[in-house]
Amino acid sequence: MKRFLDLADYSRDEVVDLLALAQSLQDKPQPQALAGKILGLVFFNPSLRTLSSFQAGMARLGGHSFVITPGQGTWQLETRMNAIMNGAAAEHIREGIPALASYCDALGVRAFAEGKDLNEDLGERLFGMIDDLCDKPLINLESAVNHPCQALADWRTLDELNVPTRAKFVLHWVYHPKALPLAVPAATLHMAAMRGMEVVVARPDGYALPREIMDKARSAAAASGGSVNETSDRTGAIAGASVVYAKEWGSTAHYGDVAADATLRAELKDWIIREPIFAGALPDAKLMHCLPVRRNVAVADEVLDGPRAVVKREAFNRLVVQMAVLHRLLA
Repeated sequence: MKRFLDLADYSRDEVVDLLALAQSLQDKPQPQALAGKILGLVFFNPSLRTLSSFQAGMARLGGHSFVITPGQGTWQLETRMNAIMNGAAAEHIREGIPALASYCDALGVRAFAEGKDLNEDLGERLFGMIDDLCDKPLINLESAVNHPCQALADWRTLDELNVPTRAKFVLHWVYHPKALPLAVPAATLHMAAMRGMEVVVARPDGYALPREIMDKARSAAAASGGSVNETSDRTGAIAGASVVYAKEWGSTAHYGDVAADATLRAELKDWIIREPIFAGALPDAKLMHCLPVRRNVAVADEVLDGPRAVVKREAFNRLVVQMAVLHRLLA
């Protein structure tokens, strides 16, 4: 294992094996497994769980880590090709990434979508450039349209909860004051499809996930025996569901157009997860969300504070599965 960039890079059996390693490391800790190893972490964008869980995971395995937040205590890094660097950025990633990689045994990078050009973000322009520049094991801490660490933690959470492989999994769009990236919805959709679930994307008109993301998930579902569909009918989507995964994302019909997206979402504040929504779901249906979540905007207090919510369990599982990724890359 040389890279951890996308669950799609691995077979279903390989993912299951990685999850088994995560369980083994939890049951029988290996506090010296990565003694002497160093993990570099580069965050172009904010983080709470990803930053802290990777640092904690590396420490629990006996290794060390350093964190770089470009522009905050370090030089601001330019990411554009052929840029005339007469602005705020003092250094280009073409020099910065190789330098950082030379100081560590593995490098993790978070670089969100720019949110301006859908095709460019779908093509992972920036992360692809970083991949080419890094000669050490590389971990995707969230890119333009992927978040494999979150997806792996969510798979483990479903397994822990004994959610059947063929259960109904609803990826449910929820309201947010502004457009958010496609990374988590894309990774979550693919994960559930790869697991073999009956996946339904419930979203308002104008927020359909891009064809490329849907096709990738449908291909995974075909291989696993699952299915993938989408609808704007929330009631029909949630009927019989075992899991409702709440997530925000921007309008794909108006990608990069902040004003048009804002106008469209202004009428969608009722797309919030409240307890009555679960009336047609299975009695023990669970609520998942990657966090951070805006209370009483995306998900109501009564759900987040009730027995359905497993968001804290998902957050803890970030640590567990990422330790397995680090072990597989470096041990």
